[in-house]
Amino acid sequence: MQSSPIATSLIDTHAHLDVEEFAPDLEAVLGRARSAGVVGQVVPAITRGHWPGLAELTATYTDLHPAYGLHPVFLETHDDADIAALDAWLSDHPAVAVGEIGLDGYVDTIASGANWDRQWRLFTGQLDLALNHGLPVIIHARRALDHVLKALRQRPGSTGIIHSFSGSRQQADQALEQGFCLGFGGPVTYPRANRLRGLVAGLPDDALVLETDAPDQPSASHRGERNEPSFLPEIAACVAELRTVSVAELARQTTANARRILHLPIVAR
Repeated sequence: MQSSPIATSLIDTHAHLDVEEFAPDLEAVLGRARSAGVVGQVVPAITRGHWPGLAELTATYTDLHPAYGLHPVFLETHDDADIAALDAWLSDHPAVAVGEIGLDGYVDTIASGANWDRQWRLFTGQLDLALNHGLPVIIHARRALDHVLKALRQRPGSTGIIHSFSGSRQQADQALEQGFCLGFGGPVTYPRANRLRGLVAGLPDDALVLETDAPDQPSASHRGERNEPSFLPEIAACVAELRTVSVAELARQTTANARRILHLPIVAR
């Protein structure tokens, strides 16, 4: 299946366009995305060192929207002082969310002991900052969803997106009750992902947003390739088929959800 323009607009709620994989051809990547109907992209930070470049990138292109945060997988890169630095940064730099933040129980070196405790402190510290700044969050929750949901229950008013959601329907319902949307991307396009595809098929209309997680998590037809936002229509087509709606309706609903949860501006095509 090849990417192709669609008759309506899509928003990629998660694309790491500021990483080095896109440095050689970013203009071409953005052009392909726009031609494919992607009218907005949210670019979440991964470390403090990425914030200045991300600010410059998103100031240059009006269809790119920044989120600033400390990604849990890069735990060794973060300093405890980065929380205070993020607080100050958010006061001076507009953002659509705090992210990418969260917990990771998959990477062995950070999934237990003192490193897990530090993950928790950084995650909850960033949740508190988001509440203080009135911002949604973009959450990484790999093999840690129950812990993430616990932290959210302790912070009424938190809202945002749980990125690359792969939990159960019960966990999905808990996240929705907390005021979150769930992000779905390339993994749902794999025919053997039966549990994930069944979940996507049955969620409420206002629960879903689309994402690529570029350059990671490519869809089935691009397995082994660098992922990019222009592949988002393939994800939209797959999700629409699973939910037995038209691609145009799926795009309309997920775009509306993304604009609502992240307070994104409407940008004319």
